[in-house]
Amino acid sequence: MATPAFTFTPSTFQKLHPAEFFRRFTTEGVRPDGRLLDAFRPTTVHHGVISTANGSAMVRIGGTTLVCGVKAEVAEPKLDTPDQGYLVPNVELSPMCSSKFRPGPPSEQAQAVSEAINRVLKESKVLDLKDLCIEEGKAVWVLYVDAVCVAYDGNIFDAALAAIMVALNNVRIRKPTYQEGTIKVSGGSTANDENSFTLNLARTPLSATFAIFDTTLTILADPNVTEETISEGQISITLDETGQLCGVTKIGAASCSQSVMKDCVQSAKKRTQQLRNIMNQQ
Repeated sequence: MATPAFTFTPSTFQKLHPAEFFRRFTTEGVRPDGRLLDAFRPTTVHHGVISTANGSAMVRIGGTTLVCGVKAEVAEPKLDTPDQGYLVPNVELSPMCSSKFRPGPPSEQAQAVSEAINRVLKESKVLDLKDLCIEEGKAVWVLYVDAVCVAYDGNIFDAALAAIMVALNNVRIRKPTYQEGTIKVSGGSTANDENSFTLNLARTPLSATFAIFDTTLTILADPNVTEETISEGQISITLDETGQLCGVTKIGAASCSQSVMKDCVQSAKKRTQQLRNIMNQQ
């Protein structure tokens, strides 16, 4: 008597064997969501979404959405840099954006993304921190840059970096004066060119992320959360507006060849230029 064969619905098979389910699509050059392997998800950018912040933005890549706000506060300068202010970037991944995150201290992923973005901002020298000095040795501006994820569907690095750069470009700070230990800020009902200033950003680094799937080194552009789960690693390529490489961030144990890395860089150049076009249209 023949043993009856088991049959599963596509959704059941995906839950039981997610990698094999995905592999059956990638061998045909597509993904379960209909995208080609090198395709990025639809992206939208909005400026000035928080009226109480000095600068803000909202970026959505596929199902991942972040809102970023920049708050400028007066602080004492660091002892070793008395004429420089400083940036404090932070990425928040709360249970509100996905059930994979838990209440409490920042997750490992949130800390890793925050540190990677902080490294990009510092090494790229996007802003001359001397521009944030109010009075040398006395007072400087500190910019708290908080990117909060409100919906998570993978590729948080690209979305967070884009949201932070758009928000920094949107910053406007009231012009301060320092007199006898007292800081006064220009008044007026609205901030304008006469009573405030904007940030002079030297560079605008943006990134493109790729997931490495299975041992054949299938490269997936802009991975969603499911693709992140089954991938062996991720590579984020960060470039400035001239196409100059600002950094490479790698997550996971998977390795890739020089030719694969070269392909990722070429794809990242096209993607980051596309992002800049989207940002300029808003």
